[in-house]
Amino acid sequence: MEKRKIARLGREVSVVGLGCWQLGADWGEVDENDALGVLHAAADNGVTFFDTADVYGDGRSERLVGRFLAERGDVFVATKMGRRVEQVPENYVAENFREWNDRSRRNLGVDTLDLVQLHCPPTPVYSSDAVYDALDAMVEEGRIKAYGVSVETADEALTALARPQVASVQIILNCLRLKPLERVLPAATQAGAGIIARVPLASGLLSGRYTADTEFAENDHRNFNRHGEAFDVGETFSGVPYEVGLQAVERLRGLVPSGQTLAQFALRWIIDQPGVSTVIPGARNAEQASANTAAAALPPLPEEALAGVRETYDELIRPLVHDRW
Repeated sequence: MEKRKIARLGREVSVVGLGCWQLGADWGEVDENDALGVLHAAADNGVTFFDTADVYGDGRSERLVGRFLAERGDVFVATKMGRRVEQVPENYVAENFREWNDRSRRNLGVDTLDLVQLHCPPTPVYSSDAVYDALDAMVEEGRIKAYGVSVETADEALTALARPQVASVQIILNCLRLKPLERVLPAATQAGAGIIARVPLASGLLSGRYTADTEFAENDHRNFNRHGEAFDVGETFSGVPYEVGLQAVERLRGLVPSGQTLAQFALRWIIDQPGVSTVIPGARNAEQASANTAAAALPPLPEEALAGVRETYDELIRPLVHDRW
């Protein structure tokens, strides 16, 4: 597995990581054995970067990752904090940070967290000196080794990257969300910060497995957050109307080189973007986890494929999402 160095983090990460949201909640049921199978399969295939959050299943995802760490301990774990409370800037204070940190350390079974990311907080939080002072203090106290941010918008990412200790930015980047390529990835490269590309398959749309007749479980965000009812709609199908996303997928199928799946093509497209450190697809079973990691071994996509992705985006997607995030 290829690894890429994140200067501000002081370490390398596997270019394909593992997103662990689905192991907690909001993607239908994933039983414990399947979840642990996903974690082991990813690590067996060279994944060294797991991404979770304290809010995923109210700690279930962190606890499952913690069980894996107790068994193997050979991965870097990034977690996130801040979405278990009312989303107002006043809640992003040092006292709460320490309480959230204590809980995550217990869930994961570690004394020091590798990386903690602010989890898409209210926009003013990214500009708060007190917030970064509190995070710096947590590093000094040995609670965390480093900190980063997870963002909804390009502007939030750029605000955070101006802070010298922000080690990483997690942002939605995929064949249906190209805006980060314009300013965010170049700014991260210049700063030496990592880019963690999340929602790489647009909530599964870019797997090519869904149709207009696909039905999602009641407890799956692709059902209950289709229009942003529970959280930012950009997290569900990347904010692209489902029917438009299906049209784009049909266009993209024609670009996929022989021997690749559409999902692997979509992951390889992200890997090929300058400035990306790691891409974090989720998986519901070991087979999906293994298939995702195979994207790291594929050759870079040909220029005509890259041009085709851009053309599809410009014609179908750009007018709907580009100015929103």
